[in-house]
Amino acid sequence: MLSSINHFFNAFGATVVVPIMIFIIALFLKVKLKTALMSALYAGVGLTGFSWIISEFTPVVTKIIHQMVNNVGIKLPVVDIGWQAGSLASFNSSVGLAFFVFGLIAEFILFAFGITKVFMPSNLWNNFGFMIWGTLAYYTTHNFWLSMGLSFFMLLYTLELAEIQADRWSSYYQIKNTTVCAAQNIVQTFPTILLDPLWNMLGFNKVHLTPKTFQRKFGVFGQPTTLGAILGLLIGILGNLNRLTSYHAWGQIFQFAVQLAAVMTIFPLVTDVFAKAFKPLANSIDQQRRAAADKQSITDPINDRKRWFLAVDDGVGYGESATIISGIILIPIMVVIAFILPGNRTLPVVDLIALPFMVESIVAITNGNILKVIANGIVWFSIGLYCSSWLAQIYTGAISHYGAAIPAGIVLVTSFNLMARPLNALVFAAFISQDPIWIGLCILVYLLLLYCLRRYRPQIWHYLKRMADKNTVKPSKE
Repeated sequence: MLSSINHFFNAFGATVVVPIMIFIIALFLKVKLKTALMSALYAGVGLTGFSWIISEFTPVVTKIIHQMVNNVGIKLPVVDIGWQAGSLASFNSSVGLAFFVFGLIAEFILFAFGITKVFMPSNLWNNFGFMIWGTLAYYTTHNFWLSMGLSFFMLLYTLELAEIQADRWSSYYQIKNTTVCAAQNIVQTFPTILLDPLWNMLGFNKVHLTPKTFQRKFGVFGQPTTLGAILGLLIGILGNLNRLTSYHAWGQIFQFAVQLAAVMTIFPLVTDVFAKAFKPLANSIDQQRRAAADKQSITDPINDRKRWFLAVDDGVGYGESATIISGIILIPIMVVIAFILPGNRTLPVVDLIALPFMVESIVAITNGNILKVIANGIVWFSIGLYCSSWLAQIYTGAISHYGAAIPAGIVLVTSFNLMARPLNALVFAAFISQDPIWIGLCILVYLLLLYCLRRYRPQIWHYLKRMADKNTVKPSKE
């Protein structure tokens, strides 16, 4: 059965399966048949657009990064080959496939019983983010049920974090009652909330580094397309420092500037198409919520305890200006940090293009303050480099065992997007220890947070809104 499921999903892929799920959910939410069909098609078109752009742009970025690495002589034993190998291994392992089926059923049950207010099945493809950790645990411990338990626990606290940041995400990215819930990207909620008071003490909230201020102060040079070209020039130069006297180098530099400008221009357009898949569903949810809230005289959606959210693919936010600008700026920064960080063994390469996905929660919580996004990214992803270095032996062994190809000449591999995750790595360490005390402690912390979320959700959301408002530019008095 599990083998048949694997063949089915490999045959149809995300661009077919996800639209089918969107269509079914839309009908369940009483969206009109025509609108439901268009939502499904927009989802497929959006996912196809993302795939085309990223597949074309990734080799270009990877080549520039390799040149930057060679220029400074970085030699690190653990090489990032991208998240795709981890996804393939997840769907090829018995634990991964079993959780894909079990996890989907569990997501329905958790939502039906109100344990979570996030409807996860609408984003089922990102379940591989839970499956990969169970796959690594099974490779390490050979304990099937422990590994399944780890994947399930990852799902539980991911849903918890997704709900904590849900009001901010839906407000910032302007799609009502939606949130992202990818295991590999949602954990940034945790450090962003904890570190925000520190950044405010340092005055980062007064440095209004946002796309709107860029455009207002710099005019045409503040537009995403122009910023993409400028960032492309800088990154291109960094990748060609040792041959700037060559016209071939300048050809590559200017080509990369145009290519990055194209990505900064086209990606938001594809994002708008993809967002159309979810807006009718989100509007239907909002209409139902408003009707129920009116009966209870609830005016502020933050105070609506019955409000729930649709999990959407984080591609919806990738093309937003602050998100893609922050992610692109972090690319050369993380390469430099990997070089200078004492004890680090990981070289991030292919997954650096995923950085805009990885910072979405940070962007939403900080209200698009690019300086804070970069600061949070530097802290959290630097710790993540140590995590991926520690996990490299296990990750390499697991993906090799489950059929993913290792590039010739590379001994240890990783995925910067999947493995540079301090919170996930900490939970993984607790479970593979097979020590009931450590596993029990993880469960206890989760239950305490769940109790606080259920009891104080409006207060948590109001606090996050106040945090975000501190980054808002106040209109000047004329």
